[in-house]
Amino acid sequence: MLQTPSGGAGRGAAATDRLMSIGTVLNVLRDEFPEVTISKIRFLEAEGLIEPQRTPSGYRKFSAHDVERLGHVLRMQRDHYLPLKVIREHLEAMERGEAVQLPALGRQRDGDTVPESPETPTAARIGRDELLAAAGVGAEELREWESYGLVTPLEDGVYDAEAVTVASLIAALGRFGIEPRHLRVMKAAADREAGLVDQVVAPLKRHRNPQTRAHAEARTKELAGLTVKLHAALVQTALGVRLP
Repeated sequence: MLQTPSGGAGRGAAATDRLMSIGTVLNVLRDEFPEVTISKIRFLEAEGLIEPQRTPSGYRKFSAHDVERLGHVLRMQRDHYLPLKVIREHLEAMERGEAVQLPALGRQRDGDTVPESPETPTAARIGRDELLAAAGVGAEELREWESYGLVTPLEDGVYDAEAVTVASLIAALGRFGIEPRHLRVMKAAADREAGLVDQVVAPLKRHRNPQTRAHAEARTKELAGLTVKLHAALVQTALGVRLP
């Protein structure tokens, strides 16, 4: 049996024995994981990390165990930068009652990072075919989005897992007639916001104290969450609407 995750996911799951809709699950998880989206939850389901029940009409219904498991998956991605395959194997081993340890990404000694075995994965990555399948788009669409810089592969040709969310949102906007060329202004704004955050945390990253440098990552995540919330609030204010 998995341990009850700390934070919002654990409290929300323990508070109810009834099945939850994907929207309710999203609200429960966002206490601890403000960046999580419905697309991300669907992607994790497609990857076999969770198996929610389905109503006769096809709607997903999540149990408390599903939410608990989602919390574990998101936490291992956030805190340990593990790929989904490793996370899946880890959770399956835990549910079989095996004593397992998370792979170490590296350790610090005298302020220097000592890399672990090269086989140790360092971040959540997905291949091109996985991205196309998860986002439900075609190769030609993805090439167009890449030409506008909306989705960018990494050096080894794979993608950060968050590219699934980006691709899904681009596709959703496209159904309203918003074309990729229209989204360049959003990409430019996101780059400027990221640059501002980098400017704030840069002194922490350059600090001689390793603990201070490690704190830079937490500060980056905190600032990223605040900028995303501010951006959403400004857009809602400009449009005169309030999203649920």
